[in-house]
Amino acid sequence: MTFADASDLAAATNENLANLSNTLIYSAMAVYTLAFLAYIAEWTFGSRSKVGRTAAALTDRSGAGAAPAVTVNKAGGGTTVLERPKVTVRAAAGSRDVPDGPGAHGGDEQGDLYGRIAVSLTVLAFLLEFGGVLARALSVQRAPWGNMYEFNITFSTVAVGVYLGLLALRKNVRWIGLFLITSVLLDLGIAVKILYTASDQLVPALDSYWLYIHVSTAIFCGAVFYLGAVGAILYLFKDSYENKLAGGGKPGSFANSVLDRLPSAASLDKFSYRINAAVFPLWTFTIIAGSIWAGDAWGRYWGWDPKETWSFITWVAYAGYLHARATAGWKGRKAAWLALFAFATWLFNYYGVNILFSGKHSYADVGLGVLRSAGF
Repeated sequence: MTFADASDLAAATNENLANLSNTLIYSAMAVYTLAFLAYIAEWTFGSRSKVGRTAAALTDRSGAGAAPAVTVNKAGGGTTVLERPKVTVRAAAGSRDVPDGPGAHGGDEQGDLYGRIAVSLTVLAFLLEFGGVLARALSVQRAPWGNMYEFNITFSTVAVGVYLGLLALRKNVRWIGLFLITSVLLDLGIAVKILYTASDQLVPALDSYWLYIHVSTAIFCGAVFYLGAVGAILYLFKDSYENKLAGGGKPGSFANSVLDRLPSAASLDKFSYRINAAVFPLWTFTIIAGSIWAGDAWGRYWGWDPKETWSFITWVAYAGYLHARATAGWKGRKAAWLALFAFATWLFNYYGVNILFSGKHSYADVGLGVLRSAGF
């Protein structure tokens, strides 16, 4: 090997930056763990006295337990009885006119303090993880999503970034923090223990500017779809909770400490719908961009490769969800289950297709190797 060849090899992968990336990712995991504990403290030590708030709202709107009639003395003698009008609960799931919960902190100062600490730790962990992704990119002078490990760490970074962006826009979404950080820790654990791939150069087919366009939009769409899925899951729990209260039932300790602090079922339903609807056009663009890239790389725009097929299935699932909401008036539980099915197709498109199938999109040395390292 000549000196020039050795120099080229050293320039191809900067091991110092690659090791720095690994250190930053592990550091981010440690801080995310502290943030997770702070979110737990927010839910645990926040006020639990708010459970009567939703119950009272549902009772008032069903007409049961309404305030008694008010008696007014007339100036000329006699009385006039003013009856309080009854407000009924609308039957459609998720459409009850009830107030949003007080949030994860339960409406008290102690819980709010833990929540602010949790958000601050989340910001620090996000910066560390972003630094790890950036160092990974600089170590090989390319986009940091050439394999499943890099996709995972970038995906979780973007998901947390979207969450923090919503908070910066003063959106009341801190309630999603605990669920987000829990899944981020799981995602990073899978990345570093099962999917880790040493920093290296791209295969020729991926060495294109379309990598920056197509894969980056796919990652962003997945992160936003994930937040929509969390909203749909929490909606299902909250809707069952409100149904139980409306039927005169008593919530358990889990509902007392968690579900009453979440936004109302109607708000969660609206959150999931709006966030999925907002990102769906970008997912459409992702598929179009991938087709154009396939035409440049392989000489055909569409070949029903497993990744292409499941990307299209995901598009159809989300299109069906949005169409049902817009035309059939689907709201509530049916829409939530359809949204979760759509997100499940996205998850399978990433994990299932990459691990179980082989095709032109299989670049990252996954599949049987991943299964063996996981103990299967």
